[in-house]
Amino acid sequence: MAAAAAAAAVGGPQPPQAELPAPGPGLDKAATAAHLKAALSRPDNRAGAEELRALLERVLSAERPLAAAADGEEAAAAGGAGGAGAAEEEALEWCKCLLAGGGGYDEFCAAVRAYDPAALCGLVWTANFVAYRCRTCGISPCMSLCAECFHQGDHTGHDFNMFRSQAGGACDCGDSNVMRESGFCKRHQIKSSSNIPCVPKDLLMMSEFVLPRFIFCLIQYLREGYNEPAADVPSEKDLNKVLQLLEPQISFLEDLTKMGGAMRSVLTQVLTNQQNYKDLTSGLGENACAKKSHEKYLIALKSSGLTYPEDKLVYGIQEPSAGTSTLAVQGFAGATGTLGQLDSSDEEDQDGSQGLGKRKRVKLSSSTKDQSIMDVLKHKSFLEELLFWTIKYEFPQKMVTFLLNMLPDQEYKVAFTKTFVQHYAFIMKTLKKSHESDTMSNRIVHISVQLFSNEELARQVTEECQLLDIMVTVLLYMMESCLIKSELQDEENSLHVVVNCGEALLKNNTYWPLVSDFINILSHQSVAKRFLEDHGLLVTWMNFVSFFQGMNLNKRELNEHVEFESQTYYAAFAAELEACAQPMWGLLSHCKVRETQEYTRNVVRYCLEALQDWFDAINFVDEPAPNQVTFHLPLHRYYAMFLSKAVKCQELDLDSVLPDQEMLMKLMIHPLQIQASLAEIHSNMWVRNGLQIKGQAMTYVQSHFCNSMIDPDIYLLQVCASRLDPDYFISSVFERFKVVDLLTMASQHQNTVLDAEHERSMLEGALTFLVILLSLRLHLGMSDDEILRAEMVAQLCMNDRTHSSLLDLIPENPNPKSGIIPGSYSFESVLSAVADFKAPVFEPGGSMQQGMYTPKAEVWDQEFDPVMVILRTVYRRDVQSAMDRYTAFLKQSGKFPGNPWPPYKKRTPLHPSYKGLMRLLHCKTLHIVLFTLLYKILMDHQNLSEHVLCMVLYLIELGLENSTEEESDEEVSVCGPERCHDSWFPGSNLVSNMRHFINYVRVRVPETAPEVKRDSPASTSSDSLSSLQNSGTAQVFSLVAERRKKFQEIINRSSSEANQVVRPKTSSKWSAPGSAPQLTTAILEIKESILSLLIKLHHKLSGKQNSYYPPWLDDIEILIQPEIPKYNHGDGITAVERILLKAALQSRMNKRIIEEICRKVTPPVPPKKITAAEKKTLDKEERRQKARERQQKLLAEFASRQKSFMETAMDVDSPENDIPMEITTAEPQVSEAVYDCVICGQSGPSSEDRPTGLVVLLQASSVLGQCRDNIEPKKLPITEEEQIYPWDTCAAVHDVRLSLLQRYFKDSSCLLAVSIGWEGGVYVQTCGHTLHIDCHKSYMESLRNDQVLQGFSVDKGEFTCPLCRQFANSVLPCYPGSNVESNLWQRPSNKSIQDLIKEVEELQGRPGAFPSETNLSKEMESVMKDIKNTTQKKYRDYSKTPGSPDNDFLFMYSVARTNLELELIHRGGNLCSGGASTAGKRSCLNQLFHVLALHMRLYSIDSEYNPWRKLTQLVEEVNSQQGNEEQQPEVPILYHDVTSLLLIQILMMPQPLRKDHFTCIVKVLFTLLYTQALVALSVKCNEEDRSAWKHTGALKKNTCDTEKSYDVLLSFVISELSKGKLYHEEGTQESAMVSPISWSPESMEKYLQDFCLPFLRITSLLQHHLFGEDLPSCQEEEEFSVLSSCLGLLPTFYQTEHPFISASCLDWPVPAFDIISQWCFEINSFTERHAEQGKALLIQEARWKLPHLLQLPENYNTIFQYYHRKTCSVCTKVPKDPAVCLVCGTFVCLKGLCCKQQSYCECVLHSQNCGAGTGIFLLINASVIIIIRGHRFCLWGSVYLDAHGEEDRDLRRGKPLYICKERYKVLEQQWISHTFDHINKRWGPHYNGL
Repeated sequence: MAAAAAAAAVGGPQPPQAELPAPGPGLDKAATAAHLKAALSRPDNRAGAEELRALLERVLSAERPLAAAADGEEAAAAGGAGGAGAAEEEALEWCKCLLAGGGGYDEFCAAVRAYDPAALCGLVWTANFVAYRCRTCGISPCMSLCAECFHQGDHTGHDFNMFRSQAGGACDCGDSNVMRESGFCKRHQIKSSSNIPCVPKDLLMMSEFVLPRFIFCLIQYLREGYNEPAADVPSEKDLNKVLQLLEPQISFLEDLTKMGGAMRSVLTQVLTNQQNYKDLTSGLGENACAKKSHEKYLIALKSSGLTYPEDKLVYGIQEPSAGTSTLAVQGFAGATGTLGQLDSSDEEDQDGSQGLGKRKRVKLSSSTKDQSIMDVLKHKSFLEELLFWTIKYEFPQKMVTFLLNMLPDQEYKVAFTKTFVQHYAFIMKTLKKSHESDTMSNRIVHISVQLFSNEELARQVTEECQLLDIMVTVLLYMMESCLIKSELQDEENSLHVVVNCGEALLKNNTYWPLVSDFINILSHQSVAKRFLEDHGLLVTWMNFVSFFQGMNLNKRELNEHVEFESQTYYAAFAAELEACAQPMWGLLSHCKVRETQEYTRNVVRYCLEALQDWFDAINFVDEPAPNQVTFHLPLHRYYAMFLSKAVKCQELDLDSVLPDQEMLMKLMIHPLQIQASLAEIHSNMWVRNGLQIKGQAMTYVQSHFCNSMIDPDIYLLQVCASRLDPDYFISSVFERFKVVDLLTMASQHQNTVLDAEHERSMLEGALTFLVILLSLRLHLGMSDDEILRAEMVAQLCMNDRTHSSLLDLIPENPNPKSGIIPGSYSFESVLSAVADFKAPVFEPGGSMQQGMYTPKAEVWDQEFDPVMVILRTVYRRDVQSAMDRYTAFLKQSGKFPGNPWPPYKKRTPLHPSYKGLMRLLHCKTLHIVLFTLLYKILMDHQNLSEHVLCMVLYLIELGLENSTEEESDEEVSVCGPERCHDSWFPGSNLVSNMRHFINYVRVRVPETAPEVKRDSPASTSSDSLSSLQNSGTAQVFSLVAERRKKFQEIINRSSSEANQVVRPKTSSKWSAPGSAPQLTTAILEIKESILSLLIKLHHKLSGKQNSYYPPWLDDIEILIQPEIPKYNHGDGITAVERILLKAALQSRMNKRIIEEICRKVTPPVPPKKITAAEKKTLDKEERRQKARERQQKLLAEFASRQKSFMETAMDVDSPENDIPMEITTAEPQVSEAVYDCVICGQSGPSSEDRPTGLVVLLQASSVLGQCRDNIEPKKLPITEEEQIYPWDTCAAVHDVRLSLLQRYFKDSSCLLAVSIGWEGGVYVQTCGHTLHIDCHKSYMESLRNDQVLQGFSVDKGEFTCPLCRQFANSVLPCYPGSNVESNLWQRPSNKSIQDLIKEVEELQGRPGAFPSETNLSKEMESVMKDIKNTTQKKYRDYSKTPGSPDNDFLFMYSVARTNLELELIHRGGNLCSGGASTAGKRSCLNQLFHVLALHMRLYSIDSEYNPWRKLTQLVEEVNSQQGNEEQQPEVPILYHDVTSLLLIQILMMPQPLRKDHFTCIVKVLFTLLYTQALVALSVKCNEEDRSAWKHTGALKKNTCDTEKSYDVLLSFVISELSKGKLYHEEGTQESAMVSPISWSPESMEKYLQDFCLPFLRITSLLQHHLFGEDLPSCQEEEEFSVLSSCLGLLPTFYQTEHPFISASCLDWPVPAFDIISQWCFEINSFTERHAEQGKALLIQEARWKLPHLLQLPENYNTIFQYYHRKTCSVCTKVPKDPAVCLVCGTFVCLKGLCCKQQSYCECVLHSQNCGAGTGIFLLINASVIIIIRGHRFCLWGSVYLDAHGEEDRDLRRGKPLYICKERYKVLEQQWISHTFDHINKRWGPHYNGL
């Protein structure tokens, strides 16, 4: 009943009834809704349904808004276009009300959510979302989890990683098809269906009525909005407009899906109900609007090249009754109607060249099945049409998310998957046309990966919807659109077509979504089996693969360099890997057991058929066309890999799946051609084709490609070699490598196909290839673990590797879905077996090392395999690198001192199926080649190298190791004449052929050759030799002829008549070109055997006669135990000895012959008469070689020199070991300081006219300001609660103090009472090198004209020191005069302190006139300007009156203060270590002081304001100050900062300063400091303590030496201050603050010492710099006494027995009590009015700890999870590149435009505010640290490393990262020592854009 009512409500055919009251929009929505709900709940609810239908029709009428928005003119007609948006909202409001049935919408949502059986998470995300993947828990490799589910689940110890989603995805938590249940998170573990009550019927009743209408309305909008894009104008704009309008509707649907399972099942019903769809969309009602929309829908279908089946019913078939299958109709329609109009549907094919492709296409599409797949769509439900429009609109993100959000509903999932498959062809067509194919691809995969990763679902769709047919057909169609004629082999007549790699389809990888779906479904066993069983599919698939066979053909350029280097090869390699190889690996992963033999047979059969077709199509017979190569032979590789699998896993008999000999010969040609071309490319024969051909050669062997490319090729060649005639194979190899002509005994030859300079490398290539072919066992019997081990050893031998690069370099099974996971257990276990982990090391100043793996010693000893290394190197230099490392190992372990040869490694035994491969080693052709080469090497013919010899010996040794039948010792030389006459050697076994002597050889040589001029001894030779002479004739042709003959035999055997016709055409190519000089025949006398040649070679290599002595004559044991370690490693000599030993072992005969040869050893035959010409070429070679060696030697020497220089000069962080080039040490005699100029190299003093300067770097620094007063270091905030407030930093405290002073005291006096520069102070550092200032100017000029891109800006005065290349930006002039002036001034004078005070005052009073205009003074001025400009104005100007001279005065002495304080910090905050510290050596403080003093003396302080008077004289007229109230008073002297006073006093003195004046100033200031300490102490303690001390001190006052006893002084201070209000306030609130410390005399003494220490430290440093005195080192507890005696504060006669008392250092210039009371009076008069401030301003003891960066958490994930979603405080969006400052913890947007202020981006701005131009930021999304220094920046590296000690920049691998404390220490050290500029090398300008 209800169903019928629902149908009626949704809109049956009857017309709307007029008598219903039409509720106007003005009516109360809620009431209406409630009324309707009640009406519908009645048993007979037709009336209600009808009413609802009418209401909905009016509310949702589709006519208005969209039409309005879509086209202007209709808008006018419709009237009220403006109301569109409003109407939309109104409609949505109605829907919400109706759904809720009169209640509140929010309550309704909550009610529905209560019924959500949330077993699945299903959260859908879009690109760039951070998700997790756990391989331990995943069943499907595509499994992914959202962060929340991941962290809620337990994945400890699992193999997981975090990743940034590329295409979007959905969370699989709770889906047991995709992941194991153990990995589910807490929320999705419970199967909750049981305990969720069933949904009350009336809750969702309204939804069932309203939603169909709503969705239909949405579809109508989509129909309306779609206009076919005109051919020329892409219409993205219009589509986007429509989508924007629909945003609210789609969001509404999305919200519904989030209400949980109950609502989703209603939606599923609505979307899949076919009846609803039919009723609403048929367009049959009289509603014009519906009709129109239906027409639009049909047009859209048509224009998409799709047919709507009903349109085709012209053929007299009535409308099929519901029962008949639509497929029959479709099939019929397809067969008849679509063939004709197929081509018209594809717009791309207008040009005529496509004729061929079309022919092919029509052939393909003739089967009706394909046709219906491609062209017929029938929509039967809302879901199907929604998907259709989603595709039409190119997958808008919102729609995709809605469709995916529904997936947790199982019924929907199935329906949707089927719909998706049904639209697959249409998706492909849309994708091909799309302009935004990248985005679209991502969205497609976003959907398909959710559907196809589920095996159960994939199987169901495969069975019910022909998924595999559809996919293969669609792929085939897709590629057909870009086919071109193949030019391989026979250009004119080729019938083969290949894909054109230049087409967008391939270039932009447009095919990848389809291919990746295909790979995805093939990973399911059930689906793959269907595929492998279906012969039709296999045929189609091989057809598809053959499109790639021979693509991207390279033709060798022989004349000029190609104009345009095409980069299509990227596309070609990617296409073969993705479209051919990966599906192949997917299929192979299911052919692992014996039961699957049938599958392999199928694939192999169709593969061979396809190959045969291919050979026919390109017209191939037996000779490949010259100078062509293609790296793409996917059919060969399919064949090879299935063969390999068959033998390895399925126990198939190899011969049963091999073709006949002729086919094998054809099969080997192209892979062999590639190997030869590789050698040609590396010999630079293809150099005119540009760099891209090298790129192809590298990609072919590169780790991601090698096991889908070179490995199958080599395996296929191995199979061919094992089955073909060995002589044929060997001669083919040498012919392909074009070195046949070289293999002659004659010293000269004519090579018709190769230039002389390429011969050597081509010969090396050919031999190396043979060695690889014969010794590689990857597919011939190695187990997977052995392969992994061999690969790993090869990679580690080339270089130490990080864990991730190893994972990357080792070719895993390339199909990511094959279940062989990188990082699986075997990987780790093999790694730990073959390698040692080298933890990251930190040389300060060096580069950051990462954790590396390095081969164990036994691996070098036993497993180093040069063959594997050669096979796997992309760059030739890696082979050298492996050999160098091997050499180093042998030297180190003492196994072999010289230059070793690559070791010979024993191989895994061959699988029996491939035994035939070893026949290559035992064939005469190879033996002739080996003999010839040995002979040529011995005779020093040209173009042979050590490498050739090495390979020859390797082959001989392989032959001995693999000799087949143990030959009997009675030599079988009775092999009939017919065997003997065609060969040099009697048999084919290497062991016996080795000892066979060859006497004469007839060779063909050019007439010019020396051999011709000799008489040939032909007639004289004995008869027994005559047959030999005939045989060993022109060896030039013997190889080619041999190959021809064998080929002919094979061909004739297999099909004698068929190929006869074609024969002559090919063989004619190989007649030698006539242009060559005439060849003539000569006969050489040889008289050698391979054994004798080897022994002579031994003599030649060792450079001694008779050097070989058979070892078994001394030690017969050797023959019994053949494995002798001493032969394992060594050079050529060792190799020869090893081979001779093996030969002797193999046969007694050989042993005897070796002994004989050694007995009658002859000197090696000298080459017969070398002609002048030949000598010339030989000399030339030799000279070249020598020149090369010389050059190498020079370079090496140069490098070592450079290195030693760098070691001395560049050592930035540890300067202890370098002799400073600055100031020569103080000699006793007074000489002028002599400086070396590093530019012109002259030495001399610095003079007024030609001053010398120090190279310095000035930088603003806020490091001092970051000192805090608590030991507990600040942590980086990782929750909202932890925020960092900077109020306790040193900078903040000083700021507050200065502004307080400025409030109450006279400004000019305030500016003398403190120092600035805690933030933005200028730090000056030098590398210690000096230069003439005029030299520097010309150096800067040359830099300015230098166009090279520098990392610094010359216009800003930046440069690098010409000697040590340290970064600098100014030159500090050296003051003329002796640098040991101190000697004059250091003699202690016996003047009393009073006299000295007078002198100081007078000296300060003298006005400091600026010295006359000299060059020096100009430079002094300019450097002062530089210093000022180094920091920002806000860090210089603190006075209330801008530009007042007091400002400059304050700034200048603060520069001195900053530098002293920083040096103190660099020494660790105290001077206990003493010594001329690290910084001291390079310090430029002396020069800096001169410059500052010179400028400070220009501002003489008014003598009455000079604090010196207040310190040293009692002022009489106390009251006069009180008189002028209105003027602000001066700062009381007790509020002055004593260290600042010290600097002012010293800089005001004329330089150079006398030592006794210095000491005098220090003594006077110490009295003030001590008084301040007492005052501070008195304020710290409470009332009782104070009165007690006052009392005890008063009692002692009259004893002797009262001025040096602290308790007396303290009591006096207390009594003086009690006169004012300083102590009054206390009483209540403060007492809580003051800790009730019980003060003992010891603790008071410690307090006073601590208070005074900072001043003593700075003063000692100053004295050390000014007078060059060393700092004594001491224990921490005695620092005070040591420093005070070093400063001369302690009287020399001071006894150290009783405990040290700080007061004993006091030396009062005037009676103590008088001056103290004068000082206290100032304070009292201030506290009269401002008691609280008076107390706050008393100087607290400085307890600053060293500055530190923020402490970081152990695990990076804690930072990442908090910050990567944190919103920016400025624009409240989540920044794209968030960063956090490691100094203060501020969160900033890197490069964020939202936070830009006056063209400065936020990071740059923050670096100026927080670090005065230096910023240290952690980039959250990349885990790296970036340093901003001024206008430059650099990437510093990461302080977070993974378990293998590696960085993970950009979090690409997403493994867990842990803090590396050492690295962080290094970073902090560089920050504190201001050495970022020196240590980090890669700086670039940031243009304020960070």
